Amino acid sequence: TACKFAGLSDISISEDIPVEGDISVPVGSQNPDDDFSTLDEPVKDTILRDLRAVGQKFVHVLYPKKSSALLKDWDLWGPLLLCVTLALMLQGGSADSGEDGRPQFAEVFVIIWFGSVIITLNSKLLGGTISFFQSLCVLGYCILPLTVAMIVCRIILLGALSSVSFVVRLIVVTASFCWSTFASTAFLADSQPANRKALVVYPVFLFYFVISWMILTFSPSP
Repeated sequence: TACKFAGLSDISISEDIPVEGDISVPVGSQNPDDDFSTLDEPVKDTILRDLRAVGQKFVHVLYPKKSSALLKDWDLWGPLLLCVTLALMLQGGSADSGEDGRPQFAEVFVIIWFGSVIITLNSKLLGGTISFFQSLCVLGYCILPLTVAMIVCRIILLGALSSVSFVVRLIVVTASFCWSTFASTAFLADSQPANRKALVVYPVFLFYFVISWMILTFSPSP
């Protein structure tokens, strides 16, 4: 074996032969965000940062347009907050059964979360390109107009019940329903196949219609 490599010691590289190629030396990243960790920041800063993120998503829902703003950094804090607020506002209605309005509270939770899951699964089965939780995030945040409509209706119901108040509530709820449906479809439009968008929009329409009907038919218990 030694004989095979005996002549290699006599091989030399001429200085006239150019050596080509680039040699790069990796250096540390100059971006401070690469070294940032939420584990190192105070709890107050983490909460304020999350609240600002939720507020920015609320703004995107109030001014809906075709954008991926809700999809880039999804979260479920906003949908949970809206769901709890809407469920609390629907408590105390004359349609409630049981004590403390608990069935009504549970009903809102089941409709919102179970309905969102069904719509998300339908979207994925039809070829949607967004993730499961991104779809839940969009559907949950787009309940914001209906939550605002519920607050307005509760204020209107503080006065006497009349046909005028019902018409005003009908207008408010209808506008909020259209707003929620348009906002959700605007965010989800680019993630669906062009020939199947109608099959995706219909369950979304039905989902927000059921919530709108609950708001419109709500009447405070005597």
